[in-house]
Amino acid sequence: MAYIYPAPGNANAEVILTLIASANTTSNLSVPSLQDITINNSNDVFTWTQLDESSKLQIATTSTNSLDMNLVLDQTAFFGNASANAVSAAGKGIFGLSKDKTQVQFTLYMGDTDTGAAGKTVGGNAYITGLAPTVSADAPVWVSPITLTVTGDYTIT
Repeated sequence: MAYIYPAPGNANAEVILTLIASANTTSNLSVPSLQDITINNSNDVFTWTQLDESSKLQIATTSTNSLDMNLVLDQTAFFGNASANAVSAAGKGIFGLSKDKTQVQFTLYMGDTDTGAAGKTVGGNAYITGLAPTVSADAPVWVSPITLTVTGDYTIT
């Protein structure tokens, strides 16, 4: 058995989220400072009853896919890098990609395995939603939730 585990500080086993603006692939954005991440795959189910059955019948339909995470804000990653191409993911930053409703391609490297084999990558196309930066005296750095609402299916490589 090979558990998938991220190992903070180990460059070969880190969880790495990369965003690519679909219109421009010249400057990708590797999202720094992830605190946690959840990969959601929720299948919808159609339910019906029949007169000749004593239980309800169900069939799976389309699924809703998303990635939910929290991150400590990095000024350049959040607001964009002025020296990068203005329409690229790095140039727009997370806030600009969300504000402009830019569809992004994403890849999420899930880290290495305990046997040293290469880890898996989950990818797809998505829109950035759910930004809500907060700061407080008890947590004196800006932190924000972020959701990648996936359009279509995940790809696994």
